[in-house]
Amino acid sequence: MVHRLLWRLAMLTVWLLSAISTAEATTESAGAYPQLLPEDRVLLGTVGEVRSEQARIDTGEVEPRFVPMNVRKDKRLQALKKGDRVEITVNEQNLLVDVHVIGESSHHRVVRGQLAGPLETGHYKAVIRTATGTEESHWIRPVARSKVASVPPGVDAVFLIDELDKVVDVVFANREAVQRAAELWQKTTPLKGNLIQIAGVVLKPLHANSITIRTDDGKEQPYEVRPLIQSRVATLSKGDAVVLLVDEENKVTDVAFMPGAKP
Repeated sequence: MVHRLLWRLAMLTVWLLSAISTAEATTESAGAYPQLLPEDRVLLGTVGEVRSEQARIDTGEVEPRFVPMNVRKDKRLQALKKGDRVEITVNEQNLLVDVHVIGESSHHRVVRGQLAGPLETGHYKAVIRTATGTEESHWIRPVARSKVASVPPGVDAVFLIDELDKVVDVVFANREAVQRAAELWQKTTPLKGNLIQIAGVVLKPLHANSITIRTDDGKEQPYEVRPLIQSRVATLSKGDAVVLLVDEENKVTDVAFMPGAKP
């Protein structure tokens, strides 16, 4: 049960990623792309090769991106070919959301609301109760299933719906929604082994297996981080709002946080 809760807390978070700054990859703001979620990014790239139902796209990053051809086939869009200039949309976890040839129209829709109830087994479909009180049923693309499953019913969230009326991404509406989700899961799956949650703001990022935060009561507190989650904790920067899961040895076992959340 503890393992399941830790996984849910991990999925509750959306991992912070470094901003990409290269000659070919360009990050655009939500203002320039109103049909995307606030933490989504658009990268510019060129198709270098198409092989085995995948397109290799060079974006100027260290490694090329590999995009499955069925992402476009499902939408009845023309297959990518070598030399195409494209826009790749990725979420805050650096996972693919969509890909379009530059100049090609896209029709995403942003829906604010809450899950009307638990997801069915397999997490294939979601019923969203919108901010206006109506209910919408949507299939969920595989890349978004874990993220949607991390949102408890009744917690405010923002959903991205693609051209096929499927959920392709979701984020919590605000920091309060993250904390509310953690509270709900703790009630439904009680923590064992004296694990506690410590909320605060990062003062000193991970260094020598330790991270220091300023807790909500204003105290500065260092914590040793267990090896299994150091790669996740290493993505945190000074000023990030976090919720640490601390075990009976006062060591960090997991962490929940929101990208871009500053006090």
